[in-house]
Amino acid sequence: MKSIKTYLIVIMGLVGMGLFSCSEGFLDVEPQTSLFDENFYATQADAELALIACYDGWQRTSSDGDVSFYLLSEVMSDQCFGGVGVGDDRNYQAIDRFDLSQAPAYSDLANNLWVSYYRGIFRCNKLLQELPNITWNGADEAAQLANRNRVEGETRVLRAILYFDMVRLFGNIPLLSEPTEANLPQANPDDVYALIAEDLLFGAENIPADAYPKANAAANDGRITPYAAKALLGRVYLYYTGYYGKSDLVGKVNAQQALGHLEDVIESKEYGLVSEYKDLWPASSIVVTIDEEGRRVQEAAGGYQRGNAETVLVKKFNYTQDYNGNMDGNRWLVMLGLRSYSTFPYGRGWGACTVHPKVAAAFGNGDMRRSASIVDLAGEGLEAGFEKLDDQREYTGYTIKKFTPMSKWEEGEDGSLTLVDEVAGLGSGDFQTSQYQDWVLIRYADVLLMAAELGSANASTYLNMVRKRAYTSEGELGEGYIDAAPNLENILKERELELAFEGIRYWDVMRLGIDKAAVIIAEENGVEVLSGNNADKVIIKADDFKGKKGLFQIPQTQITLSNYLLKQNAGW
Repeated sequence: MKSIKTYLIVIMGLVGMGLFSCSEGFLDVEPQTSLFDENFYATQADAELALIACYDGWQRTSSDGDVSFYLLSEVMSDQCFGGVGVGDDRNYQAIDRFDLSQAPAYSDLANNLWVSYYRGIFRCNKLLQELPNITWNGADEAAQLANRNRVEGETRVLRAILYFDMVRLFGNIPLLSEPTEANLPQANPDDVYALIAEDLLFGAENIPADAYPKANAAANDGRITPYAAKALLGRVYLYYTGYYGKSDLVGKVNAQQALGHLEDVIESKEYGLVSEYKDLWPASSIVVTIDEEGRRVQEAAGGYQRGNAETVLVKKFNYTQDYNGNMDGNRWLVMLGLRSYSTFPYGRGWGACTVHPKVAAAFGNGDMRRSASIVDLAGEGLEAGFEKLDDQREYTGYTIKKFTPMSKWEEGEDGSLTLVDEVAGLGSGDFQTSQYQDWVLIRYADVLLMAAELGSANASTYLNMVRKRAYTSEGELGEGYIDAAPNLENILKERELELAFEGIRYWDVMRLGIDKAAVIIAEENGVEVLSGNNADKVIIKADDFKGKKGLFQIPQTQITLSNYLLKQNAGW
């Protein structure tokens, strides 16, 4: 099977020809499909190409610009503030504080996100609709059906991912299970979750376990496997039952079944914990030293690898993005970089998602995850230089290290070294568009912790496997480690630390229920920060969060396009 990257150039050509285009209108999903209907969806090769277009649609939810699902997940969480620059609009503060008075003009905070998600859903629905018209490869009917079911399984899991993001974020969304031009009202969330569960179950049962083996990660990294579908079932089950206070996932999956799917992932032996926590991310894996000229340079290359043993589900990015419609890069990564400041190995960015000081204080002595997760400007000797910049809003001294732009030393013809943005592409890269660090959505550690939370007989082993790795360096278990009992409090605390800044924390808090979540999210007395080097406070009111039930603003543009059939979420 060819890798996703191999197909992306072809996909971009098809998009350019209009094969996957959409018109202006409600949800922006009206199909322009005459070329498809006449010439496409005939062979399995067509289906495989259309499937990659579905992956591309998912990728573009992070590449098309605008505020992304990842950024929303972090800014709304209790671990980050809005940040950005003091001269910027306060839309990130409106998001962080659940308070539109921070940016009253922003009635479309996530319109591009809404459109890009429904474009991706349209692609999936179109392929699913055309499956009966395709001539499938295979020596007999069983082989042909297996090929069809694999393609259908991947497509349905991708659709489930897109809908799961949307229903968590907005709560009340239109449900489109086939291509349609109809102006549809918002569905009951139960109906959305029923489709998500059905799609994930189909993928888990019909994508062959050996379709994309981990042993060939170079070709298969980023493809949907049955184990990714099973891990997602665990995540969806925990979120739905927690947020809505239900005992099962809309009658489709109960606790024992969700646990069984997670145990299947573990027992597959496809995955394992990377030995050093820091090697899960590019910046944290690099060992830095100071050379004789006083420069921060690399002492040792890190052990970071794309498609490592811990990756269960990943969204892939390329570095070919530009401003001319080539949208393959990680557009949100640059938002997390140090505000207009580079210092090896960190690249410049726009200073969003400044880290709450309580997160830095939450790690125990000897816990290696602190230094791997957080850029501690004072601790790394960077604060003096950074504080000279007067345009950072809500500065705390801490930024996200797991996801950050990178810089590198470039040697000139005269032997001099210049610090430059570590971006690449066709010709010269642009630090704003050419970031390509992948977003790992589910790691094996997460699977272990979910299984422990659901009451696995091996819960203690799973929890403490994750904890031991956090205190291990160069194969040695360090001081400070103690076993933890596998109770809910300890497991949730471990998730808070292990999965910090991975787009997961907010949803873990939300599934505790709105009242408990409000206690965690709120900062009624304010947290002291610096904005433009002046004293400032971040105040988040529990009532602002509770009034919105943790849900996000429906874009006003979409409400208008629907002729007001769509209704705004409470509090917005």
